[in-house]
Amino acid sequence: MEHADFVHMVRVSEQASAQDSQAYRRGVALFAALGYAWVIGCLVLAGGLVVWLVPQLLHGRFRFGLLWGLLGALGLLWASLRALWLRFDAPEGVAITAQEAPALFDALERIRKKVRGPAIDTVYLDGDFNASIRQTPRWGLFGGAVNTLTLGLPLLMALDKPRLLAVLTHEYGHLRGDHGRFAAWIYRTRLSWMKLHENLRDDENIASAATQAFLKWYFPRFAAKTFALARQDEYEADRIAGRLLGGDVAAAALVEIEVKNAWLHQRFWADHWRRAANAELPVGPFESMRAQLSLAPEPGFAQEALRLALARLSDLDDTHPGLRDRVAALGVQPVLPDWSRRGALSLLGDGAARWIAHFDKQWCKENASRWKLQHAWLGRVRERVKLLAASRATSSAGELVEEASLSRQLDPKIELRPLYELALQRSAEHPAALQGLVQTLPEGDRVARLQALQRLWTASQDYRWWATRMAVDELETPRPGFAHDAAALKLWRDRRKDAAEAEERAWEELRDPSYFSRVTRHDLSSFELGEVQAELSRCQPVVRAWLVCKALREFPRRRAYLAFVELPALSDEDRYDLCRWLERTLSVPGPVLVLWAGESPTLDEIRRGAFEPIYPQIGSAS
Repeated sequence: MEHADFVHMVRVSEQASAQDSQAYRRGVALFAALGYAWVIGCLVLAGGLVVWLVPQLLHGRFRFGLLWGLLGALGLLWASLRALWLRFDAPEGVAITAQEAPALFDALERIRKKVRGPAIDTVYLDGDFNASIRQTPRWGLFGGAVNTLTLGLPLLMALDKPRLLAVLTHEYGHLRGDHGRFAAWIYRTRLSWMKLHENLRDDENIASAATQAFLKWYFPRFAAKTFALARQDEYEADRIAGRLLGGDVAAAALVEIEVKNAWLHQRFWADHWRRAANAELPVGPFESMRAQLSLAPEPGFAQEALRLALARLSDLDDTHPGLRDRVAALGVQPVLPDWSRRGALSLLGDGAARWIAHFDKQWCKENASRWKLQHAWLGRVRERVKLLAASRATSSAGELVEEASLSRQLDPKIELRPLYELALQRSAEHPAALQGLVQTLPEGDRVARLQALQRLWTASQDYRWWATRMAVDELETPRPGFAHDAAALKLWRDRRKDAAEAEERAWEELRDPSYFSRVTRHDLSSFELGEVQAELSRCQPVVRAWLVCKALREFPRRRAYLAFVELPALSDEDRYDLCRWLERTLSVPGPVLVLWAGESPTLDEIRRGAFEPIYPQIGSAS
């Protein structure tokens, strides 16, 4: 299904749900039944063929056509049985019991009674900043369900008890009452079809090919038709949390999670991996994470993280609505809350310290080889900085910018403004130096920031999108001593609109399915490549990666990239999320589109068109 068709079907489903919710649900149920009918029909057809063909062959009517028919029927029977008897892997993490964490289980039981939900079969503790309840089929498309709660240790560190209970109530709300059971049944069915598709993806027999063809037609339409149901279910789960804990508590939990999650990704993990510069052996993160998550985020960072979260629109990439819509649905204003003063680790009882030590030890074991690579890489960075600093008197503007960039990797708090100013003395309109200068100017120095942004906008078309966003943000932010400048704000907003349109055209070029046209080998320096390899080494699901340059007609001088990653251990949904995360975090000097090896492009196409891989995981073939 084309993306435009998927979007159209989602919009039609949303309209149908809004006009007549009951009729919409009946339609969803009938379409779900179609999938069941396919499996049952294939099973009956295969069984009938086997029953008819076996006697024919046993009574001496041997023909190759009958033999091939029997083999095809057996293949179809096997594919149908696999659909009916799917096995799901247990969630990652460590199972905990009521004896180990009685306060947590008491809280879950109180929530279960209030929302009238089913019992939780198993509770898992893991190291992610998240909480989720997953209901999986016990056997496959038919049969009962297994309910598992996965609770992240960092979330227990970050939220106080009422806000954590609001999160747990939201998750439990997905399983509430009759409506919850219907939504959960649809969710289980979706998981089953995804799992079946993964199981059959590498099968090459005719029966599997027929089932794959049906799934290729059916599953995108099933996902589109059920999207409105899943989105409604998220809002309803939020409302349940609001009713039980209070709308202000539920909204505060949503905002605090957004801000602290951004802090973990942008600040904490970068700082933690930076410790490898002076520590050859890995250091567990969770003990220091506990101390830092108990502190209030820095006000400027928190305000910016909230602004970005509120700017994200509810889209079709995720059934979860955007933060702005979720908070508005609770009837609360989206503002920074009073931060949690104490986490909810007390819910784990006396074993909290033991679990922190356990996950620290596990993290060190899993990341030992990656930490070693990072230690070696940062050692090379330190040597390169020393070399650049020693020749600073004759360095070019580009070398000075490189020194500043590498120095920031070793110490993000280092004063870099003199380096950027020196670079601009040697090349007055060097765009990367102008960008670096803007980032080092004081927030209150509006005049200097806007002057530098104007110079950057004039100097390089490639940097206009960044310059216009920074200028608009600056002019929209109230500053003491500065009156609102409507004319300047209009100018920069108009420029931002034009720059955004140009960026969208460039991204359309990157997304063009003819991925290997106008590509060349990557142009990264040894240090740029080393940084990307170090980042990929910390991303455990990546087995292999390729990187190529993509020539853009919109920006002929821009460094733009396509990255291809091999992710055999993940589902397509998880692969999609990881690729989007890599696009935001990979340290390449330009925009990058990350794609996984799958149906388009295939692994063979990547091997033929993307040159040699830039990252083979330790212990794997290159």
